[in-house]
Amino acid sequence: MTSSSWRICVVRACVAAGAVFCLGGASAAQTAAGQTAPAAAETSTAETKTTWYFYTVKWGSQDEFLDLFQKNHYPLLKAQQQAGRFASVRTWVPQYHGDGRADWTFVVELVSRPGVTGGPTEQELIARMYPDQATFRKEERRRFELLAAHWDVPLNPVDLDTRKPGM
Repeated sequence: MTSSSWRICVVRACVAAGAVFCLGGASAAQTAAGQTAPAAAETSTAETKTTWYFYTVKWGSQDEFLDLFQKNHYPLLKAQQQAGRFASVRTWVPQYHGDGRADWTFVVELVSRPGVTGGPTEQELIARMYPDQATFRKEERRRFELLAAHWDVPLNPVDLDTRKPGM
């Protein structure tokens, strides 16, 4: 079994179990569903870096949080993807509340392309995409008021096909 087919099997098993999992390293452009990301922008390295951004939304506020995220932050992430900074932007919610370690209610997976240069900065995109800065800042502040917790998990891939056990 090749390294990439092994990873896809692991991803499918984890997804079937209700866990969030992604492919790391250079193969991150292909997802468990077999989708491929848009063509890569010019980078100094072929590697990608995957980070999961976890959110725990206060009880009863999930829909408002998702509305604000979808209105203000998701378009910004997609614009950065189009500019080549991200290979992919994906989001999830857990299937069951209280299932295992589902102390999160929303997660964003960003697969970045380290070394990408040029293109607009995040602040330039915000200024261009949201001319009413007062409303944008107010809604972003509200989005974070709805959170009980937020944490980021940068991931490092482990290729078990090539890893040498320390035994």
